[in-house]
Amino acid sequence: MNDTSPEIAEMIRQRYVAMYPAERLVIGACMFESARAMVMASLPADLSSHEIRRRLCERFYGDLAAEVFKGSKD
Repeated sequence: MNDTSPEIAEMIRQRYVAMYPAERLVIGACMFESARAMVMASLPADLSSHEIRRRLCERFYGDLAAEVFKGSKD
């Protein structure tokens, strides 16, 4: 779904192009941290640190989590 008009999308693209690479990196890192905070807020409070990592991986990377955490124990 895309509810942004082509004119506005182009304006935003141009603004990103005009930024220094470091500025774009900071924006991306902040967006990731915001997404991570939202996922963390949705998890039960009593999870172990291992289970938190597993669930974060599962939310962000889907099926890859099963490979990464295969055979691991909490």
